[in-house]
Amino acid sequence: MAAPSSRVLVLDGHPDGTSLCSALASAAAQTARARGAEVKLLHLSAMQFDPNLAHGYRHRQDHEPDLQLFLDAVRWCDTLILVHPLWWGAAPAKLKGLIDRVFLPGIAFAYEGDGHFPKKLFEGRTARVLITADTPPWYLWLGYRNGWLNVLRRQILDFVGLKVTHMKVVGTIRDATPARIETFFAAARKLAG
Repeated sequence: MAAPSSRVLVLDGHPDGTSLCSALASAAAQTARARGAEVKLLHLSAMQFDPNLAHGYRHRQDHEPDLQLFLDAVRWCDTLILVHPLWWGAAPAKLKGLIDRVFLPGIAFAYEGDGHFPKKLFEGRTARVLITADTPPWYLWLGYRNGWLNVLRRQILDFVGLKVTHMKVVGTIRDATPARIETFFAAARKLAG
């Protein structure tokens, strides 16, 4: 059972609010609440922002309200649960844009002195990830060496201090039977525990 003081942010990282990912994220949020956690559930589909980091790190773009809401929720949480689809071997563009726009120097990480490795400004938090895919999970490992999973874990989440404690790919989605889809929901509920 989650500790009563635990704070969980669930991010539905699918740009379509009627998707399977949205339902899986909602199931994870509901389970976390039932286990006593304070929960915030954000849906990427409802967020309005420019996903293009137009000037890189050279010029800081002001955060739109939904970006500030997401940043505040990441700072608030003990655990981030991320549910998203795998498209073309990576995250959907809007989700990647959310990361690009929010996980910035001075906000998510900071270089100190002449160091090559940053201070992780989100340290002390954990992350749990569920990814839906039409590529069989075994082939993502065998054929692609879990390319996006490695990038997400090592170059994004760990880079800013979000320690990944659980990462799972479920699929294939396009031909999943109702019984198989129920196993995806079981995996989503497991994220909350």
